[in-house]
Amino acid sequence: DAVRAAGPRLKWVSTIYAGLDAFPLDVVRDKGAILTNGSGLNAETVAEYALMGVLAAAKRLDQIVRAQDRREWLHDAPGKVVLSGSRALVIGYGTIGRMIGDRLTAFGVDVTAVTRSGRDGTLTPDAWGPRLGEFDWVILAAPSTGATKAVIGAAELAAMKSSAWLINIARGDMIDDDALVAALEAGGIAGAFLDPTNPEPLPADHPLWSAPNAIVTMHLSGRSQTTMFTRGAALFLENLTAFLAGKPMKNVTDPEAGY
Repeated sequence: DAVRAAGPRLKWVSTIYAGLDAFPLDVVRDKGAILTNGSGLNAETVAEYALMGVLAAAKRLDQIVRAQDRREWLHDAPGKVVLSGSRALVIGYGTIGRMIGDRLTAFGVDVTAVTRSGRDGTLTPDAWGPRLGEFDWVILAAPSTGATKAVIGAAELAAMKSSAWLINIARGDMIDDDALVAALEAGGIAGAFLDPTNPEPLPADHPLWSAPNAIVTMHLSGRSQTTMFTRGAALFLENLTAFLAGKPMKNVTDPEAGY
């Protein structure tokens, strides 16, 4: 609302968040203003959450914790997946996506990435769909744009391995929830680790809460640190100095692209 109400003298809009889906990007563009975001401030902790999701799914930590809640001693491990030698598709290979890839590679995971340009041997947006059946982990790390809304739907879920997990640390609107719940209930995929959801907060009666093998982490990934606001303030002051001096600023976004 503040951006829409701003007059013609508006020159710069700053946000601590990486995602721009809450901003009227058409208004920013029409006003000719610079929009800088907080890309990178949460990158490490979000990447760690993605890795945590993969590890929790591989070893079924969720089932172990529930057994503890029941005070039940398990005599066998509910999760027997070994990361080394498994294959991951990381959709979106910006700062966070690359960090996820690096961390998975350290565990011996074969990582394939998706970028808009297909640079450096990555897949283009039109090339990953037919290959979904090759991967054990499908990880969403792309920004939310018109092109990524419901990018995982019934067809994509049907193309995944029945043993594969969907990991989302991007935005909730990138997944068709009805299709995901149906796939989980039918055993079409092994499970889903969902940090963001759509909507947020997730209503108490939403089927994702009780869907089989769904792990919902309430969009806490970016908040699982103590330095976000300190680093955000430092970035703002650095950009303010650059803005006043007419010098290049950090994290300048492209309203047309949506990130």
